[in-house]
Amino acid sequence: MLCNRSFPIPPINKVTTVITQHNVHNHKRLDILRLFQSHQTRTMEAEANTNSSHMRAVGLDFLTKKAYTPPSWASHINPIPSHIFSLGHLPTPIHKWNLPNLPTNTEVWLKRDDLSGMQLSGNKVRKLEFLMADAVAKGADCIITIGGIQSNHCRATAVAAKYLNLDCYLILRTSKVRVDQDPGLTGNLLVERLVGAHVELISKEEYAKFGSGALTNILKERLLKEGRRPYVIPVGGSNSLGTWGYIEAIREIEEQLQRGTDKVKFDDIVVACGSGGTISGLGLGSWLSSLKAKVRAFSVCDDPDYFYDYAQSLLDGLEAGVDSRDIVNIQNARGLGYAMNTSEELKFVTEIAATTGVVLDPVYSGKAAYGMLKDMAENTKKWEGRKILFIHTGGLLGLFDKVEQMAPSLGNWRRMDVQESVPPSDAIGKMF
Repeated sequence: MLCNRSFPIPPINKVTTVITQHNVHNHKRLDILRLFQSHQTRTMEAEANTNSSHMRAVGLDFLTKKAYTPPSWASHINPIPSHIFSLGHLPTPIHKWNLPNLPTNTEVWLKRDDLSGMQLSGNKVRKLEFLMADAVAKGADCIITIGGIQSNHCRATAVAAKYLNLDCYLILRTSKVRVDQDPGLTGNLLVERLVGAHVELISKEEYAKFGSGALTNILKERLLKEGRRPYVIPVGGSNSLGTWGYIEAIREIEEQLQRGTDKVKFDDIVVACGSGGTISGLGLGSWLSSLKAKVRAFSVCDDPDYFYDYAQSLLDGLEAGVDSRDIVNIQNARGLGYAMNTSEELKFVTEIAATTGVVLDPVYSGKAAYGMLKDMAENTKKWEGRKILFIHTGGLLGLFDKVEQMAPSLGNWRRMDVQESVPPSDAIGKMF
């Protein structure tokens, strides 16, 4: 190799005659060496980047904390997180979604954040990667968060906390008649209680009266008096730090499109909106990056004006310098209310599963997809010829809370008829 090549030393009595020639050789040698070293450095950096991406893809850095470098197009945002925990199985797949009755030349693709890992944690894990890194950096020994009785975010937080050897305290909102009863083991509650989360119940009326911030602060003060070091994560993990989860997701989508064989340019990104962090990250990331897709959100609880204002507060917290109404369009898909479904919505979820194999949750993506297809039917021209990326935000465990409502539409079973004339087989059934 060039860097190991030796040059002969001239005899002492010939130094004066060859010194000029030797200096020329040395200069050439140094130039070649610098060129080689520069090439080697660039190669090593490229290999390091490739290896880092590969490790992320195959999960070799799962549950590790590492320094965070933002996308170049987001480097002006402030503050930039210093570290991130690898909690998700990323990148999540993107594939075409063969939905029925789409407008002419319209394509819908699916970003499978329901496959992000960590016990079906969906979009929540992307926010938690940043929030949990901050909690650990600040020396927390326990996590506090708050949400509905079947909160996907609360369940994801409980799992993430236990992965990192932290206790987790969940304030869960339930009905007035159930607030003094054991909440049971259905869906997300089962996972939360399996991983040892401390569940504190609050009625919907108390939640409305005091607000999530006051309630988490009450619990925080109690734990501080007990000598604990709590870290509070807001509803849905939706604060300015958590917003980085979906800024980073936009970088992931960009890289997937660059590597993919299908050269797709998305016109729209469609997603459910339940707390505001996901739409803020997607909207800002798409606005700043090369993606430039219009983010269309379907709100499943509060009205659009509330989410425009809340998203604006998150963007202002990042000194983004953009108006929320310029980067996201929000439509109301609340229906009967948060986590409440009409029979038509639940029928839609079952039909989509039976038709496409994709299981939607009834609280978030189910309502968003229902709202999207309803809008397509009512405003066909608006969607014709567009390429849409729908973000499946997970929440599968929420289906278990809807079993009784969905049962009537899932009657495809029967007792198998076996004729007595069929001869028995010696090779089958002996274990029974």
